[in-house]
Amino acid sequence: MGVTVQNITGSTARVIWPKMASCADSFYSIMYHPNWNNVLSGYSRKSFQKEERVPASRSSFVIENLTPLTTYILCVTCQSANPSSDQCKIFHTLKQDAASASNKKKDLALGIWLTSSILLLIIAGIFLYGCLHIWCRKRRARLEEQNRNSEQEKGKVWFKNKSHTSEEFNRASQPLQEDENINADFVQLATVSENPLTSKDVPIMPTSTSQELVPTSVQTTTIN
Repeated sequence: MGVTVQNITGSTARVIWPKMASCADSFYSIMYHPNWNNVLSGYSRKSFQKEERVPASRSSFVIENLTPLTTYILCVTCQSANPSSDQCKIFHTLKQDAASASNKKKDLALGIWLTSSILLLIIAGIFLYGCLHIWCRKRRARLEEQNRNSEQEKGKVWFKNKSHTSEEFNRASQPLQEDENINADFVQLATVSENPLTSKDVPIMPTSTSQELVPTSVQTTTIN
């Protein structure tokens, strides 16, 4: 089939294969495995560790994330068919260069930093939510206490005003009652004086407020 592997590094390799007419309406399957032993493993699909599927329109593919200083077996087949020996190629990855190792370390550090930042943001969000929840509860409790105190103060003022109004009303009604009693006594005296004959020996019953003003009885004289 003429499978070739080019541009081999410590972690990548470029695979090139000729197009096959049987894969025109299908796809190419690129299977590879490290430390190959064809005597024990054979060429069955289950013996390969990894597999990449490539559209039938392509005839090359770059394999990544390989292990440095490792021997690989690579096979290219059509539509997940079991490969044959002429469809496979053995290649060796190189020693990882300093730039690639540095890039990997940078990527690892960047991933750790991003993960830590996301975790810190989540923790900060949870902490902020808890603080806001506690603050809202305290503020609600303080407002409820203020409302209760305000209602109690309003009740005290209303009761005080009502008591004061009742006292003023009682105080104002006492002179009116005394005036009514005095007027009643004078009316009774006037009636006796106008009818002296009919009121003979009839005692006058003064009220408590007019006892000092009139005697207990009035004697009239007969006309000879």
